[in-house]
Amino acid sequence: MATSLLRLQYTFLNPHPAPNPTRQSLIRRSLSLSPPPPPPPSPSTVTWRPARRSGVIVANATATSRDGDSKKKEKKKSKKGKLEGVSEELNLLASMSLDWAPTRRRVRTAFLEVQGNLDHVLFKMAPKDIQMEETYETNSKGVEIFWKSWLPPAGTSPKAALFFCHGYGDTCTFFFEGIAKRIAHAGYAVYAMDYPGFGLSYGLHGYIPSFDGMVDHVIEQYNRIKGRKELQGLRHFLLGQSMGGAVALKVHLKKPADWDGVVLVAPMCKIAEEVTPPALVLKGLSFLSVLMPEAKLFPQKDLGDLAFRDPNKRKIAEFNVISYSDQMRLRTAVEIVKATQDIESKLEKVSSPLLILHGAADKVTDPHVSQYLYDKASTNDKTFKLYDGGYHSILEGEPDDRISAVIGDIISWLDSRSSANLED
Repeated sequence: MATSLLRLQYTFLNPHPAPNPTRQSLIRRSLSLSPPPPPPPSPSTVTWRPARRSGVIVANATATSRDGDSKKKEKKKSKKGKLEGVSEELNLLASMSLDWAPTRRRVRTAFLEVQGNLDHVLFKMAPKDIQMEETYETNSKGVEIFWKSWLPPAGTSPKAALFFCHGYGDTCTFFFEGIAKRIAHAGYAVYAMDYPGFGLSYGLHGYIPSFDGMVDHVIEQYNRIKGRKELQGLRHFLLGQSMGGAVALKVHLKKPADWDGVVLVAPMCKIAEEVTPPALVLKGLSFLSVLMPEAKLFPQKDLGDLAFRDPNKRKIAEFNVISYSDQMRLRTAVEIVKATQDIESKLEKVSSPLLILHGAADKVTDPHVSQYLYDKASTNDKTFKLYDGGYHSILEGEPDDRISAVIGDIISWLDSRSSANLED
């Protein structure tokens, strides 16, 4: 889901309400859950407009560092509403604080069957013959990263590899599952990871201490994956959605020679001037973010109705139970603003083949900014497609035929630039 920073207001709200131990004891009693054991010590972590072209393995790894080390933190409640059609036990589990990765992992596991049976085209029409693997891997900074792969059916050699960067508050294990399966069925090796602090990866939920640091985690993890035997000799592409578009752009800008193309879906690459904090305000917020970086001080506006054109799909999005939907943390807000300012100053350096897809009616990220990116990017191989009437979540929240069309457009663009269709 896109960042609420794009609708940032400069008012502060109170932090979480007091925890309810009685309710949380019921959760553990009814589900026979126990709080996670203290972890071992670990290092601290801080329209088309084309231009000329010139089976599943789950690692049950134990979380490291401070993940799961606090029963008191786990007793806090999530602010998500009650889910329809699921048991009271599952609703109680989903209401637990998701601050730490062990809880998020247990919640995700408990909801796997429910999520797989949701009435959404991405789940109902997902190919069944995809090879999948899930892995937890500790990187050079001591951070445990969750990543997943979706490979073409057995006996099919991949045409190329696609690496996904998810949006703010999101995970690669919900809607993207269906998207990845379709792209893999078309012959691509698809890889995705959860950033530290999001989804199933280590870290305080929703906390970005450094945007550039987060990008470095992505670069390291995807460099590891690119070294795998099955990817040798293949082209490598990035796919970024919403805030993930900013991540993908920064990954490309840091290592432009490492990527053969970038696909951006409703990218967050510039904050609208009317909602950008004045310089003095941003300076003050930056100072506060040093004093209390993890504080949840910004009001969280529910962007679901703005992101999903189909109201039924909006309801289904609520089953993304490990997404971050609480107030934005102070340091996270500051880092996102700074990241977009940095990207805006470097758009001319975007040199990779580029595909930009955006809903014309998007009120979360501005399609005019995507046009601006298209105009400024230095690459000669660039395409911008605007979907009439489309909202922000054009891969998940549109009518079924539109979702299929957007995925098809991505696949067609990849096909025209993959190893199988180009001479080296």
